Amino acid sequence: MPFSRNGLLVIGAGGMGLAIARRLGAGRRVFLADYSKDTLESAANSLRDTGHDVETQIVDVSSYESVKKLAKHTTSTSTLNTVVNTAGISPSMGTARQIFEVDLLGTANVIDAFLEVMPFGSSLTTVASIAGALYSSAITAELEQHLATAPKDKLLHHANIDLEGNAGVAYGISKRGNIVRVQASVKKAGTKGIRINSISPGVITTAMIRSELESEAGENVRQMVKTTPVPRAGSADEIASIVAFVSGPEASFVNGADFRIDGGYVASTRFNAPAGASEAT
Repeated sequence: MPFSRNGLLVIGAGGMGLAIARRLGAGRRVFLADYSKDTLESAANSLRDTGHDVETQIVDVSSYESVKKLAKHTTSTSTLNTVVNTAGISPSMGTARQIFEVDLLGTANVIDAFLEVMPFGSSLTTVASIAGALYSSAITAELEQHLATAPKDKLLHHANIDLEGNAGVAYGISKRGNIVRVQASVKKAGTKGIRINSISPGVITTAMIRSELESEAGENVRQMVKTTPVPRAGSADEIASIVAFVSGPEASFVNGADFRIDGGYVASTRFNAPAGASEAT
């Protein structure tokens, strides 16, 4: 395969990943990576139908070796100046163990592998969730420090990380971990001329949210939409617009930030919640 100067990698080829690839991919070699071959091929074909240059690769983000292989390939065949990690599973899609392995450890694997090989001036963005903010009050300072800085081989070894526990709790801890892991990586990234940021979506219309709506948590999700100051679900295209800004030259001084795209939901719960209500509920 010939070398291409400009590369975009999107990890996670679902609705959000596809929207991001479509928004950022024009004129670039687009690398799509996902655990599911069917999801990957469907997204790739959709992009190819609109003229994008797309290459696909199966990846298991919970395996550092798999992620490292992806990093080696994408940086050896392009100048990979933009990486966006959207890989993740929600409480209705997996067990606590699977969520910790994919959402928490997977993000750490992506950060560690790509900070070693991305070129000066590049951008890495990972998709977290507003669950990371909503669950923050239930996380001790000691646990947060562990989530931010523990070596990846020890990341899942902590008294408060129950691999056999509640999937919703695992999701909240994992997404908080995504946010603080990005923040803790800023200094290392900066020495290499790489910017790293996170995006925390609220309720966004994707297959993941449709899965949640059909689960036991469905009524909670519908209530979130009703009580959001902008009373609707967001779209994958809106997330893609923020990612385009964060990863582009207009955001060259944006580093270590978390962008909350939730219609104001988290802010409204902070100052308008009933007395005694907990942010973590």
